[in-house]
Amino acid sequence: MTPRSLILALAAVGAATFAFMSQSPAEPAKAGAAKKKIVFVAGNPSHPKGEHEHRAGCMLLADQLNKSGLPVEATVVTNGWPEDEKVFDGASAVVIYSDGGGGHPAMKHLAKLKELADAGTGIGCIHYAVEVPKGEGGQTFLDVIGGYFESDWSVNPHWNGKFKPAKHEISRGIGEFNMLDEWYYHMRFREKMEGVTPILTDLPPKESLSRPDGAHEGNPAVRAAVLERKEPQHVMWAFERSAGKSRAFGFTGGHFHKNWKNDDHRGIVLNAVAWIAHVDVPANGVSSKTPTDEEMTANLDKK
Repeated sequence: MTPRSLILALAAVGAATFAFMSQSPAEPAKAGAAKKKIVFVAGNPSHPKGEHEHRAGCMLLADQLNKSGLPVEATVVTNGWPEDEKVFDGASAVVIYSDGGGGHPAMKHLAKLKELADAGTGIGCIHYAVEVPKGEGGQTFLDVIGGYFESDWSVNPHWNGKFKPAKHEISRGIGEFNMLDEWYYHMRFREKMEGVTPILTDLPPKESLSRPDGAHEGNPAVRAAVLERKEPQHVMWAFERSAGKSRAFGFTGGHFHKNWKNDDHRGIVLNAVAWIAHVDVPANGVSSKTPTDEEMTANLDKK
């Protein structure tokens, strides 16, 4: 072999070795990529049968996520805030579906909720879980999820929302849909909607403000906004927090358990959970089969 041939042969071997070294580490990393941990916190039994089915709702959503083919592992904690907070270790997202107000599971753990958000954990709140008392609770929620239900400002009527989801990753694969639910509205949001993106919006009918004024029923501010100024109301929103990398969502529907059978209603929440966990939402949304009647009735609380 001539010196020139030897040099060319060695160069070829070196190039092949470099190519192998540059490609081989990527394959095991891809194959062994860790799944994103998602923790659902289901509140205690509440309301009549078929309403506020926190346990069954969380278990249904978690099961659908685990079967979606996405790199996630969803678990459910029942009966409120976990006694052992180690369940949150390594969580990419925490989703709370529970009663709210003064009995909100997070009210005695606001520092932990903020700690999770500061660490980049996504936070999601479904239905009554968007309501906390004004003061420390409200300020924490404004910081962590971008908005909340504030008594004597927000309202909780039952009405048929007609939605055309806003263009967002959370809305992928979701069509226009109508849904009768207890859609809370006139939420208290961050100043100038900083970091908040409305996802589901509609102008509630005047009948939704037919009740006398009360802590949850009505007030002059909401009447002026809806009846006089005709301002559309946001019942689902996404939030990207400037102080850290955490994402969040608030979804005010979810009163009736049967509504989870609606593909768009269920699908947009599944998309939101994936989004706050920093999982790319597929172009057609999170894969989700319509639950069977058996799946819908599984895990219901005894009431």
